[in-house]
Amino acid sequence: MASVTFEQATRNYTDTERPALDRLDLAVADGEFLVLVGPSGCGKSTSLRLLAGLEPVSSGRILIDDRDVTAADPRERDVAMVFQNYALYPHMTVAENMGFALKIAKVGKAERAQRVLAAAAMLDLEPYLDRRPKDLSGGQRQRVAMGRAIVRRPKVFLMDEPLSNLDARLRVQTRTQIAQLQRQLSTTTVYVTHDQVEAMTMGDRVAVLRDGVLQQCASPRELYRSPANLFVAGFMGSPAMNLFTLPIADRAVSLGDWIIPVPRDILAAGHAEVVVGIRPEHFEVGSLGVEVEVDVVEELGSDAFIYGRVAAGAGDPNAEHPVVARADWRDPPERGARIRLYPDFAHVYFFSATPDGTRFETR
Repeated sequence: MASVTFEQATRNYTDTERPALDRLDLAVADGEFLVLVGPSGCGKSTSLRLLAGLEPVSSGRILIDDRDVTAADPRERDVAMVFQNYALYPHMTVAENMGFALKIAKVGKAERAQRVLAAAAMLDLEPYLDRRPKDLSGGQRQRVAMGRAIVRRPKVFLMDEPLSNLDARLRVQTRTQIAQLQRQLSTTTVYVTHDQVEAMTMGDRVAVLRDGVLQQCASPRELYRSPANLFVAGFMGSPAMNLFTLPIADRAVSLGDWIIPVPRDILAAGHAEVVVGIRPEHFEVGSLGVEVEVDVVEELGSDAFIYGRVAAGAGDPNAEHPVVARADWRDPPERGARIRLYPDFAHVYFFSATPDGTRFETR
């Protein structure tokens, strides 16, 4: 096991205007499961490749167990990587695939077999050790790729979107297995995904990246409850947080016919407008609140979500605002209905309307 530290780690490409990764400062504790999440091109896979030594660092440092590995060869870093596309040898059996790295390292045959069997038992692969990859399902192939990493007993596991080729049901099953396996092995793990649900359900902490810049790193609960800025607020959560950009007038903003008082510190800063954020589950359907016309009702069995529109309020230049709210799954409103939504005032967020979108601390 080992700790991992990025110190101002930057990766520049000659044909791009901005760095792929821009001065990343991030510390991963010994035995921690850290998830890097963000949209395509945000720098998450680049971070993983820098840590693995597959790409050079343009500036800054990377440390594993307080040892500077910035210029070290990949083989000197004692990390094992699981890729998106499995990368299994088609002519080898499952056992041979899992033990190949040990064979190259000249590990004895008996120890090699013992390690392969132990990893196969963890991953429920024992019945498939004599099969070849073409005879396995996608989930089984991914577990073989994980087994190949496990048998090496590395200091750090690196996983680059390992579940993206699996169907939805298998993704849920396999991510549970990965999380359980990591707890069992207590190996430091850095996991890359673009799926925020996957990030929230797997990581001890989640690091959110955008355009190569770290936006926030915190536990899933803290990210959800206390997003640092507009990007994190909109990215984490499904459905996403409702975000309304509203002009300030008479110390308040208007969302439809609902008047929202603006906190004093925002008024003192002299902002002309503010972004109000409310998560779908923090609305209640009732006789009070803002009027909404229902466009779509998404019924998911144990949940139902209303997608609708709020008419513009006084002084609001926008014609209407889209809104999403959770409804009672047992009796959701019909499409075309007009309902009223009332927010939980303890969960109303205020963000700057400037490009950085910083959240105002108002509670």
